[in-house]
Amino acid sequence: MSDILIIGGGVIGLMTAYELDAAGAKVTLVEMGDTGRQSSWAGGGILSPLYPWRYGGAVNALAAWSQAVYPEFCTRLFEESGVDPEYNRCGLMILDVVDEDAALAWAEAQGVAVEVLDRAAMEEKEPALEPRLERALWLPEIGQVRNPRLTRALRGAIVKRVRVREEEEVLELRVSDGRITGVRTTAGEIAAEQVIVCTGAWTAQLLEKIGRKPQIQPVRGQMILFYAKPGQIRHVNLYRDRYVIPRKDGRVLIGSTIEEAGFDKRTTAEAKEELYRIAVELFPLLKRTPIEDHWAGLRPGSPSDIPYICPYPGVEGLFINAGHFRNGLVTGPASARLAADLVLGREPILPVSAYALDARR
Repeated sequence: MSDILIIGGGVIGLMTAYELDAAGAKVTLVEMGDTGRQSSWAGGGILSPLYPWRYGGAVNALAAWSQAVYPEFCTRLFEESGVDPEYNRCGLMILDVVDEDAALAWAEAQGVAVEVLDRAAMEEKEPALEPRLERALWLPEIGQVRNPRLTRALRGAIVKRVRVREEEEVLELRVSDGRITGVRTTAGEIAAEQVIVCTGAWTAQLLEKIGRKPQIQPVRGQMILFYAKPGQIRHVNLYRDRYVIPRKDGRVLIGSTIEEAGFDKRTTAEAKEELYRIAVELFPLLKRTPIEDHWAGLRPGSPSDIPYICPYPGVEGLFINAGHFRNGLVTGPASARLAADLVLGREPILPVSAYALDARR
């Protein structure tokens, strides 16, 4: 029997396994496909909520805690796994701030470094940016990670101590006398004293089989990748809810759409055209840059974008850590730590009421 069973091997499940293993728990992680291949792989890796002042305190509290630990966390993962997550504090330039006063007030209240840039300062930071915008906000402390490498690093760091079972789908949660006893999977039964559901967009499907389900639904996001050269684009740029992310090797990601398409992960020509148009409007040099890839992922959308990190009411030993929408990467370390605190009965790092299943959102 495993002390703790984690269902879902995305970044949230992997980080939760890492936290619990570090605390000395006996952990098994089961994933229906390969670890880190759903929204954790498909996203951009920006370590900030987009337009963070527009989010509530519950999301920003998770983000701030995580941002503080990310540099050391990535260094430790590199040492333990041999895979570099490519943490890069490249800064974030927000090009379309229509609520500048609210943004500046939020930054001052939260102690977040921010500057207002005029056109000349924007051109200095991003020489390749089309100079048609008059002002921007600059957040110099915002970083990014290369999310496929982060999930590989997490798996590499835990696999010698955590039992990782891939290509195994959980079909049913086993509950007896108001208590979780384990799960039934495509490979058989797994007994466990405690179970944490970290299944992202698939969470509601699994939990509705035992009664009450969280309000989590899939939201498709499409991205394109340019095979650019290092240094052509220097920082993360945000414009009209679309972002441009340069990687260290020069590749440039453009994303992401927000589509209600159920569990359909197919890409569309319309989305590719839209993303390409925004990319070349902002950075005309990309017209001469080949598109290397185009993909889609399914984010776990939730009310007010606040994740569920909580015990499941009425079933002792069952917990949820899911529903992070676009913020799984930036809130991941804090979400994992908070979930571990709840499972292990420790003092939580943050007040937990906002993340409960019955919280008003």
